[in-house]
Amino acid sequence: MPEDLLREYDPFDIFDAEASRLDWFFAGLDEEGWRRPSRAAGWTVRDVLGHLAGEELYNQACLDGTMDDLRRLMESEGIAGYNEFNEWCVRQRRGLPVEDVLKEWRDKNGDTRRRMRALGRDALLETMAGPYPVGKQTFHYASEYATHADDVGAPVRPDEEDARTFWRIAVGRFALAEQDTRVQIEQTSDEIWVHFGDAEATLSYPQFVEATVGRLPEGQGVSPRLVSALRCLA
Repeated sequence: MPEDLLREYDPFDIFDAEASRLDWFFAGLDEEGWRRPSRAAGWTVRDVLGHLAGEELYNQACLDGTMDDLRRLMESEGIAGYNEFNEWCVRQRRGLPVEDVLKEWRDKNGDTRRRMRALGRDALLETMAGPYPVGKQTFHYASEYATHADDVGAPVRPDEEDARTFWRIAVGRFALAEQDTRVQIEQTSDEIWVHFGDAEATLSYPQFVEATVGRLPEGQGVSPRLVSALRCLA
């Protein structure tokens, strides 16, 4: 079962760790650091913070059961789809003092993480896609935070790297199975073989993680069709 891939990991501890990584990194930035381009196309480091702060509108709507209110807000703002929502959240915060945006994110995300932990893995959240288990949703949030931490260059200690890579592989494999992408995967002790249609590749663990979050650089010898099939996380 896909859920077995996640069984040994605590999503709440992982989410807390990735939020702490970003918070520590953001707290040390100067004006030039906030203006640096991030790995997220078109966004500066500050824009990534704006995205994370704005995304709490969605996270809190899931917890509050107010998804209809969020849909009405999106309709009133002419927002069609998740990507447009993300860009709208960033635009709304570009003119605000960065200290205010950082406080907004800290307060709202801290509340989200506390409430999700209190609910527990098996409780259900209202999401745009319908009811969904809190634990699985938390893994998705943690994966996104890890991706954005890498996007802005937040450091990872050497003693964290292996464990962080292992849980991200597990979440990627889970997401591929959950979405029924029909990608075949065989994981060995140091690499991952992937196959889709008439395309296949052997990836290192970090390459597989990057592929699942849409960050695999070009020129890695992986067909565009397979790259597209492997992308399963925000």
